[in-house]
Amino acid sequence: MNSTGRRNTSIRRCSMVRRQQAADRAVRPKLRSPGHPKFQKPVEAAFWGEIAKGLLAEEAAGVVGVAPAVGARWFRHAGGMAPFDIAQQPSGRYLSFAEREEIAILKEKGKGVREIARAMGRDAGTISRELRRNAATRGGKPEYRASVAQWKADMTARRPKVAKLVANPRLRAYVEERLSGKITSPDGTIVTGPQPPRFTGRGKPHRKDRAWSWAWSPEQISHRLKIDFPDDESMRISPEAIYQLLY
Repeated sequence: MNSTGRRNTSIRRCSMVRRQQAADRAVRPKLRSPGHPKFQKPVEAAFWGEIAKGLLAEEAAGVVGVAPAVGARWFRHAGGMAPFDIAQQPSGRYLSFAEREEIAILKEKGKGVREIARAMGRDAGTISRELRRNAATRGGKPEYRASVAQWKADMTARRPKVAKLVANPRLRAYVEERLSGKITSPDGTIVTGPQPPRFTGRGKPHRKDRAWSWAWSPEQISHRLKIDFPDDESMRISPEAIYQLLY
């Protein structure tokens, strides 16, 4: 092949790469700067495991080796409940952080896509797509780094889901009514809630918090729904979901 043919081939290859990169950007929203590399899911799972044992957020953070401020932020943002099943193990369908680290090492050694795929037991298309979509580009050229790749994968894997109390106004009204302590039956009859203690000013809720004495707890609301609506599966919500609403 002469020099003109090689030049034309190179131009076509570059054009194909640019089109593929444009296609990848079209299906992925613009991502903000990653900042500090995200802690991996096993660390978060261990944190929530310590919370389940009764430790405070700052104490649990110290056990798993993260900053107290990070643990407090996890606890606050998740409403005090684990945002995922801490007992669930990865299925192996998606690349893990350890695999991404292996890809970064092999890529740095100059290995090609097919060599990396054979070494890791993955499909070559999976490796090619990973290197193309999740590479760091802030330096002006694509560079694959495991922490940035994992952050990008976590961001694109998010699926915004409408909360059940937002999508179901009837359920929301039921929950809000019992949280406020002002409960009426469908025929307008007032339903008596939990009896609050007599306010004496000592060892009792502050005046601004006294309304919560009349409120039903999330556990009471969740269990009562099964009694009031035994045949309506849409009128179901877990105590954890109510706690997250409150936070």
